[in-house]
Parts: sequence; C-alpha cells; structure tokens
Amino acid sequence: MHHQQWTLHVEPSAPAKPAWGAPCNGCGVCCLVAPCPLGVLVSRRRQGACDAVLWVPELSAYRCGLMAGSQDVVRRALPVMAHRLVPWLTRLLQRLAPRWIAAGQGCDCSLQAETVTIRPAVTPAGPASALRPTTPDEP
Repeated sequence: MHHQQWTLHVEPSAPAKPAWGAPCNGCGVCCLVAPCPLGVLVSRRRQGACDAVLWVPELSAYRCGLMAGSQDVVRRALPVMAHRLVPWLTRLLQRLAPRWIAAGQGCDCSLQAETVTIRPAVTPAGPASALRPTTPDEP
C-alpha cells in the first residue's frame, strides 16, 4: 500500500496529535494539512494550511480563529470594500463555526503524525559563519 508523506511545520510546543476520535487538544495537524469546509471559504483553497488557524502561545495550542471570534481572520478573507461587515460577520461565523468544524466531536484527522527534529547545519567554523556575508577577498 502506498502512503503519502507531508512535511508540516508545527510549533515545537504544540501537543502531539491525539488518536482518531479522542478529544481535540489543539495539535493543529488537521488545520495545517487542509482547511475544513468553513476554512475553505476563508482560505479560498482546499489544500494547505487553513488561513483561520491561529497559534495561541499562552495555551501552547492551535485554535480556529473563526471560533475564537478573530476579526483579523475575517478581515483578511474579505475584499477591502466589505471590511465594514467584519464585526457582523465575525459574530455570525463565531456562532456557526462550532457546528461547521464539528467541534466537540473528537479528532477526525486520520493522519499519522511523527515528530522529526531538524537541527541547523553546522559548518567547520561554527553555525554563525553560515549567516555571515562573505567578501570576494575571503577564502
């Protein structure tokens, strides 16, 4: 059986992905792979990270910006001419979001996540040398 692999860039302090059906813990894997039906409307795409997913450092977890009532998420999704609707649409979407994203129904992401730690490359002169600009005189 052929398995597809993706590389997701997830915050290092995000919780591990729960088992399918277990309560959501804010790992963000599902939202970073593809937007939910509501996220498709906001992101205007069906693949890739949802534009509504937010990292909340205080919680060390990802949250849906639409459920959280983020006017910034709604504003980014609308043309400038419609920005006056942001407060009203934010309240409406905040009420609709839990049902549209199946909040409280448990993890519905069947992906298997594995953690890979990427270490920065170290050159013989040390890691800082890779960032230092060189001049034509230098060897």
